[in-house]
Amino acid sequence: MPSTTRPRRIGMIVPSSNTCLEPQTYRILAGRTDVTVHFTRIPVTRIALDDSSDRQFDPTVMRDAARLLATADVDVIAWNGTSGSWLGPAHDQELVQEITDATAIPATTSTLAYLEAFRAFGTARIGLFTPYTEDVNRQVIACYEQEGIKTLDHRALGLSDNESFARVTDDEMRPGSRELAEAAPDALVYLCTNLYGANITAEIEKDTGIPVLDSVAVTLWHALRLAGAPLLDQRWGRLLT
Repeated sequence: MPSTTRPRRIGMIVPSSNTCLEPQTYRILAGRTDVTVHFTRIPVTRIALDDSSDRQFDPTVMRDAARLLATADVDVIAWNGTSGSWLGPAHDQELVQEITDATAIPATTSTLAYLEAFRAFGTARIGLFTPYTEDVNRQVIACYEQEGIKTLDHRALGLSDNESFARVTDDEMRPGSRELAEAAPDALVYLCTNLYGANITAEIEKDTGIPVLDSVAVTLWHALRLAGAPLLDQRWGRLLT
């Protein structure tokens, strides 16, 4: 007879060109058996402030992907992408409503996970690090400002090809991270689910004393909360434990 109990199941919608979040999510879970994660992809290849980029994040496409995940009887569905950070949280709130209406499953997004983390941890002043272009960063800063989040300083690596983000090295992230910490923000934010920021989270926290919120870890943290599962090990961000 099949078991009547099972691990909590998290479904994630993934940008097609993302090569970081799946292996990083498994790495963060580190062999846990109380939760499993299941992925489906949608076409996303480029990040910019124009209509062709924006169309990649159409709620209809997300809804269809969510319906596929629902057939795996997942407990929560997450859009594991940060597009709402520049399109605005209202876009992601609409997306979550589309998903829950279509599947009757609780949902979140990376952007909504960040906003929940900011509220939960009293984070009002951040240092922002992204692989994006300067204009995308400026739009993110403006959207965060409307949510009461002040960006003290930021770094943009100037990339727009989504696949390239995962090739940013730890050494390329360290100097900007330490410079951002000098402004003494409430947290450093590594914004992009195709950026291996979690690799250096513990190191940067130890060296600077500033908490770090990485997109892959924050999205997983919120999905775990919604699924009623234990949270993360401290090495992935001391606020997320």
